[in-house]
Amino acid sequence: MIIIDTDLTTLMQKLNISASKMQEYSMMSVEDIVEAEAAAGNQEAVAYARELFTNPDQLVKIFKLADPKNKLEILEEMTAQQLALFLPEMEESDLTEGLKYFTQDKLLAMLESIPPEQLVNTVFELFSQEEIIQHMPEDQLNKFLTSTDMDKDKIMEHMKQIPPEFIAQMIEAVTGQPVEELNNDKMLEQINGFNPLEFQNALLSMQPVAKQQLTLGLAKEDTKLFQLFDARAYTNMINTYKQQPELVKAMDVIEEDQKIKMLKELPNDLLSIVITQIDARDFADLLISRCPEILAQIIAR
Repeated sequence: MIIIDTDLTTLMQKLNISASKMQEYSMMSVEDIVEAEAAAGNQEAVAYARELFTNPDQLVKIFKLADPKNKLEILEEMTAQQLALFLPEMEESDLTEGLKYFTQDKLLAMLESIPPEQLVNTVFELFSQEEIIQHMPEDQLNKFLTSTDMDKDKIMEHMKQIPPEFIAQMIEAVTGQPVEELNNDKMLEQINGFNPLEFQNALLSMQPVAKQQLTLGLAKEDTKLFQLFDARAYTNMINTYKQQPELVKAMDVIEEDQKIKMLKELPNDLLSIVITQIDARDFADLLISRCPEILAQIIAR
């Protein structure tokens, strides 16, 4: 049963009835009061009966829908499908705030299923690009550098910044022969002449610090390349270094449709609390247009 605080003073004024007459109606529902007045020939009551089912502003006023407690009483009577109708009308900041009702483990699991670009944007809110590469496991750096999405010419360009001793180690790992002269231009020319398998092996043989330097240079030049890392690598990083409140704040950059999809996984009682933050008039408008059966329960309470 929906029990909410009703503005009876407004109802009394709208129906143009006295305080003493309203006292007689003290145990009756809004619907019963309106029906009784209409039956007695009160034309204001006839008009108001129609208005309650068509005018959001009157609905907000008579049932004090600006009060989250009153909205919650109504929302708790709704199904998951009905509750979902209200989410697209909410402010994005309120959608983000609703994510705080998930555990960190659940948030991370959901992050792994969103588009890579949105995951990376969330990670950018939590870490600098340098921190991301520093925390990234070596197997992920290997995956990045040997990806078919990587341009060999770009790799060779950024390898000019790698210290010569690391370049020499790459050549030695592939050829099995010591490098006699640490001349960067000559060594890079030799690496550039490797066949595809040799070139890949040379990249994989780099020292971790050199892999980080090369990866960071490439990714900074084209931030879309950050999407080459596995989602699980990112969520493991977040879980290790960040707490749930920080994560929720960072998830504000996720697009609205993804946040709505996430919030639909909340149980009805928590989802109802989240939706209480919706604008009162928007709430009333949706009650009228999308949930007439719930509206009827409110008026007949």
